[in-house]
Amino acid sequence: MLCVFTNQLVTEPNQILGMIKHNFSDRTKETVLLLYKSLVRPQLEYCHQIWSPHYYNQRRATKLVQDSENLQHDDRVQHLGSSHLESRRNRSNLIETFKTVNGHYNIKTNLFFTFNDGGRRGHT
Repeated sequence: MLCVFTNQLVTEPNQILGMIKHNFSDRTKETVLLLYKSLVRPQLEYCHQIWSPHYYNQRRATKLVQDSENLQHDDRVQHLGSSHLESRRNRSNLIETFKTVNGHYNIKTNLFFTFNDGGRRGHT
């Protein structure tokens, strides 16, 4: 069931990328980055802690930029001045973990974490 749900969540951003590819003749770095950040990335990052789109491929989006098709994926991401989705997800996961541990949410942290009170080399 979750796999079908995840496939549906990844299908829509891919459809938007196809729409961008077929409807925008201006595919400069600035244009593609603006369209990607405003239309595609929010859908991929919405509640990703729950469904984790680990197999979504960012390569298709970076290949839309003119004059960067022959670059390697990491070079295209750097050329765009963007970051990998995996890095953004990891950062977001760390922020949510921090908020959970520090009581920003009204949940029992012991359901998710086991805390060790000792063994911190003298630190409290």
